[in-house]
Amino acid sequence: MKKVILCFLFGILMMGLVIAEGVHEPGTGITNFEIKEAGQGTGQGLETTLQTQQKVMAGNYVGENGQQMKIQQQSNNRVRLEVGGVGADCSLNMTQKQVQNKTVLETKLSNGRNAEIKIMPDKASETALQRLRIKNCDEEEGCNIELKEVGQGEQAKLAYEVNTQRQSKIFGLFEAKMQVQAQVDAETGEVIRVRKPWWAFLASESAEE
Repeated sequence: MKKVILCFLFGILMMGLVIAEGVHEPGTGITNFEIKEAGQGTGQGLETTLQTQQKVMAGNYVGENGQQMKIQQQSNNRVRLEVGGVGADCSLNMTQKQVQNKTVLETKLSNGRNAEIKIMPDKASETALQRLRIKNCDEEEGCNIELKEVGQGEQAKLAYEVNTQRQSKIFGLFEAKMQVQAQVDAETGEVIRVRKPWWAFLASESAEE
């Protein structure tokens, strides 16, 4: 009789220990109690807590500002990001994540910092062309836009680099094609740098009509 009573008490004790520890969800490594705690006071719940980034996939997406984004996979692990009919090629490791039904794009720079692509190709192209005093960026005429890392170390940034040609006259007499370049910060939209050939100071340029 004593053995039966002891077994009964031991069983009750073991049940109490299991309840105190909480029941683990299979495959998650967290308990029911931890799930509730993760959602308390945040209004976000488990869905946001477990949100992760993934490698960018080809398709059509909606950006943070409601713009339509088209992503295409290209050869040599390159990606083409197109918005508003303007595309930019990118060879960096681009990732995506969902935030309130909107898609956020990021790349990891060589200094370990994650840079968010806040400025889209159409806006970056418009800014660069205004600075270069060029009306259009026509790929058939040698104009191209690339999303790339510029700078080094802590100064590294994510930027759109626009390369194109424009007509000029050396000494106001001899016509020549001038290779020009502008870089636009993909996070702030600011012009980082404008480059022209060394002989640009000898040439005159006029804004395109």
